[in-house]
Amino acid sequence: MASTSTRAPTVSRLGPTTSGTSNSILSGNSGASALPTFDTRQWEDELSKVDISKHDLNSLIFDYLLIEGYPDAAVEFARETGLPADVDHEKVQERMEIRQAVEDGRVEEAVRRVNELDPEILDTNPPLLFHLHLLRMIELIRSEEIDKALAFATEELAPRGAENPEFRLELERTMGLLAFPDLVKFADDTGTSINVDDSEDIKPIPLETLQLFSDPSFTPLISLMKKSYRVEISKELNSAILENQGHGRETKLNGLIRLMAFGENKLVDAGLGLPVQEKEKGRNWAKKILNLNDVDS
Repeated sequence: MASTSTRAPTVSRLGPTTSGTSNSILSGNSGASALPTFDTRQWEDELSKVDISKHDLNSLIFDYLLIEGYPDAAVEFARETGLPADVDHEKVQERMEIRQAVEDGRVEEAVRRVNELDPEILDTNPPLLFHLHLLRMIELIRSEEIDKALAFATEELAPRGAENPEFRLELERTMGLLAFPDLVKFADDTGTSINVDDSEDIKPIPLETLQLFSDPSFTPLISLMKKSYRVEISKELNSAILENQGHGRETKLNGLIRLMAFGENKLVDAGLGLPVQEKEKGRNWAKKILNLNDVDS
């Protein structure tokens, strides 16, 4: 797959700065001369000077289609654009089925299939394995199999928590779900706890439970019951499988968005006068697309 290499504008090209200004931006030297300010037209003029090859853009799209699980579309796109296409359909399909199993709450199946794919994926990644076990416990609580959840926590999670303080904190938080069964039921947006097809079975949320939803201290607990938590773990597992198969842990497009947010943050912190509509663009994209609040991570 062709690598992506776009030539970004160097800081020294941006406006009428002195030779020392470029170094001050990179070093954070506040004693240098004032940095330039750009209006929208000037900024667009600077961006237009950047040469981005169509081949690189096509490679980004191909990579996205392949990593996100659209092998047929990736092959067809490569054929139309003249890109080399080395796609293992079976591997892509297997990876996407495992990812979907986690998003559907079928954690036990996902773990089994990953081990069949390559046991080292989980054996060499204790945090990922712990998170999958934690999600397995959450699914047992969701289905009101409390005895099984407690037994699973005792056998699989407690020993790992005893060895790792971070694991222990995550386990303690998850165990808190057992103390608030109504919170578990009404926080769940997966359609598992409440039969949405039978409106007669849906009862109003008790007042005391409703109050918990407005209490910020319960937000971490509530988040465990959300579909988004399954998706979070599925992405973590998907990244590990990708890395095991020789790919990057995320799409190159996501990596560029991360880099854009990071660079934008550094320019703003250094005092470069970006147009108003540009100051938050990269960071907003990172928050929405990558769920990334810390652009330095």
